[in-house]
Amino acid sequence: MRNLWVLFVVASVSSFAQPVKIGKLKYDGGGDWYANKTALPNLIEFCNQQINTNLAVSEDVVEVGSPDLFLYPYIYMTGHGNVVFNNAQAENLRSYLTSGGFLHIDDNYGLDPFVRIEMKKVFPELELVEIPFDHPIYHQKFDFDDGLPKIHQHDGKPPKGYGIIYEGRLVCFYSYESDLGNGWEDQSIYNDPQEVRIEALKMGANIISYAFTSSL
Repeated sequence: MRNLWVLFVVASVSSFAQPVKIGKLKYDGGGDWYANKTALPNLIEFCNQQINTNLAVSEDVVEVGSPDLFLYPYIYMTGHGNVVFNNAQAENLRSYLTSGGFLHIDDNYGLDPFVRIEMKKVFPELELVEIPFDHPIYHQKFDFDDGLPKIHQHDGKPPKGYGIIYEGRLVCFYSYESDLGNGWEDQSIYNDPQEVRIEALKMGANIISYAFTSSL
């Protein structure tokens, strides 16, 4: 199965290949999985320009329990509220991640208490651990020597990057108290300074780059 992700990487950097699609995770529980509607299209445009990916111009919506999950090398999950995975959904997500897939969870303020419980269903034997600043995810094309950038203040806590590491590979990256997705949104939505938006997009590009190459 991991050979599938090699094909995604080849496709992503070849101008002659079919563009690679990335997915946005739809989950149960009533939380707003659909938040940040302009975020991924803007990140895709930035990645295609800055790190020479060949990504399709818009993301697909994919349900957590769907076999279509395996069509995407990178899945983005966000929201403010409740998340629920049933047993079949948790098993499907685990199979996806242990087969070479990558999940980026981006707390949009309020997701934290719910996602921690649900990811424990996916990997009951593992914990979300803080990712050290020297990890490759912070040093792809762009260097973030102090970890995640702070995009929105919310509670004023420092941004933290957590992850789930399965058999030595980071399969899930969780950006907390940073709000990268808001930084990827159209500037007119939050009126963030352009330099802040660029920092968010650079970190997003690092995550995409890492997701596409970590299984090679």
